[in-house]
Amino acid sequence: MYRKVYGLAHHPFEKDLEPGKLFGSKTAGELEARLNYLLQLRGIGLVTGEVGSGKTSICRKVATSLNAGLYRVFYVPLTTGNVTDIYKSIAWEMGLTTERSLAALYRSIRLEVNRLCLESKIRPILIIDEAQYLRNDVLENLRLLTNYEMDSQNRLCMIFVGQAELRRRLSLSVHEPLAQRLVMRYHISGLARDELSPYLKHRLELAGTQMELFEQPALEALFQATNGLPRKVNLLAHLSLNIASLQQAQAVSSEHIQIAVEETG
Repeated sequence: MYRKVYGLAHHPFEKDLEPGKLFGSKTAGELEARLNYLLQLRGIGLVTGEVGSGKTSICRKVATSLNAGLYRVFYVPLTTGNVTDIYKSIAWEMGLTTERSLAALYRSIRLEVNRLCLESKIRPILIIDEAQYLRNDVLENLRLLTNYEMDSQNRLCMIFVGQAELRRRLSLSVHEPLAQRLVMRYHISGLARDELSPYLKHRLELAGTQMELFEQPALEALFQATNGLPRKVNLLAHLSLNIASLQQAQAVSSEHIQIAVEETG
């Protein structure tokens, strides 16, 4: 409804934003640098963050920026099944026949990793998202996929992406073998207070306007309500713009933010 009022080409806070158009926050830049370093090492990495912090989006941005002739990215979303289930998911992503037995699946995946590295000279990257839901035996078996003891160089780069509880789980003694193999750990936080205004401006410009649609008190109210988490910012910014347009206001005020907070509470 507010698009017409504020002259927007589309809704500025839609979640499906192209990776190349993501806002370059400080933490996003740091995570991108660490991920690129991890890819050089071909090791195991851990990326954690609160719900809506943008961790998956940043990983996707890095993945889409890679040279397709040098890298092959396999992405496995939420899975809560057993070891066989996640091996089937990985095999399916790799375009392999989903064997019935665990041993056959393991062998099939390992052979494909070898083929990519040794024959095609392509570096495989496996991203496991929502990894906080993985069972303990699944985490251990995923670690085993990266064991290439006869080769001095790692062949499979694996990235676990999950919520903060995953970091706590990996600190337990049962996961010490995996924790010792982690060569990169990064916990992404939300936008900093001074990044909120540039973030909103960035999203609004992508939608077709350079108007200042959020008053300064509204920015502070928005930050207080979201802790800078992009997903929460997007939701409240969208709702508050709608509320402001219904009241025929020229910009969003702190009162509009408060109403939006109450509506989502």
